[in-house]
Amino acid sequence: MKNNLNLKALTSWFQNEKRDLPWRENPGPYAVWVSEVMLQQTRVSVVIPYFLRWMQKFPTLHDLAKASQDEVIKEWEGLGYYSRARNLHEGAQYVVEHFNGTLPNDPALLKQIKGLGPYTIGAILSFAFREKAAAVDGNVIRVLTRLFGIEEDIAKPKTIRSIWEKAEEILPDRESWIVSEALIELGATICTRPAKCHLCPLQNSCVAYETDRVDQLPHKSTKVKIQPLYRAVAVIQSEDRFLVMRGKKGKIMSDLHEFPYFNLEQENHDPNILLELINKNWNLEAKMMQKLPKVTHSFTRYKAHLFPVQFTCEKRNTIPDMNWHKIEELDLLAFSSGHRQIYQQMRQHQWQKQSIKN
Repeated sequence: MKNNLNLKALTSWFQNEKRDLPWRENPGPYAVWVSEVMLQQTRVSVVIPYFLRWMQKFPTLHDLAKASQDEVIKEWEGLGYYSRARNLHEGAQYVVEHFNGTLPNDPALLKQIKGLGPYTIGAILSFAFREKAAAVDGNVIRVLTRLFGIEEDIAKPKTIRSIWEKAEEILPDRESWIVSEALIELGATICTRPAKCHLCPLQNSCVAYETDRVDQLPHKSTKVKIQPLYRAVAVIQSEDRFLVMRGKKGKIMSDLHEFPYFNLEQENHDPNILLELINKNWNLEAKMMQKLPKVTHSFTRYKAHLFPVQFTCEKRNTIPDMNWHKIEELDLLAFSSGHRQIYQQMRQHQWQKQSIKN
């Protein structure tokens, strides 16, 4: 199959059709690293503004290394999978300490940096250092399973190793990085679900197309089951301060801020019960102000349904693992996506009330 693969057609297609992406303008090792970490499990359209803001805030590895973790998490706010940001931050500190702030082009040394897996290492070597290295992400897996008619389960490590071998096998000795990036681009824009085979430069080389199995490949046996969560969220205000908790280290929402909440067994809930829980658990003597619109957000294998209610109280008790923050401080905190939406709703309600008074 290798001899039938028209790499010239692929590279020609890529040069003519590739998207104008900011990390392609100056593909230095640091920019490639940041963009590839951001792109993991996130759409390109979402990543672009985050990448631009990130590079403005932390233009060099040294800038990222000396930043606080709170600053890093805040810039990442909304991208999800926050361990990526923490690993990127720790990785930058490691590079500054061990490699004087310059990413090495040795794969063995790159493996020592926290958060750098085989794909990211391959991308850095290929796109930044112009070395012959495969970079196999989900897009490339989809392209190669269809191109070579690979029917084995991609949930199995053995299959992934085989696909990596195929990716390395087809790379040319000259300008291999163009082929690596072209395969990713092809998977992201043409060899999608559903595929746009009529636009594919490799149509005549594709086993899945020839055998009418494009929709059947790749084959993956495991499927993550999404679990619903139901939470009654208490937005509690005392004068100019709001009660906020911060995710504990090692937990899913580590370092992220959220309004306090109570887990529910089902979607239906009574705000009066939430009021009783607040006063019983925290002795705040709170009073209910208003219900805010329901918010849903997804993370890892969960879909959270949040039912926020706004309260006021005069007492400002000290509550373990929580803090009272001024509203201007809330703008500087990194919230989980669902609770950021709740905060924005609350601010919108306040702004509307203020407009009516004026």
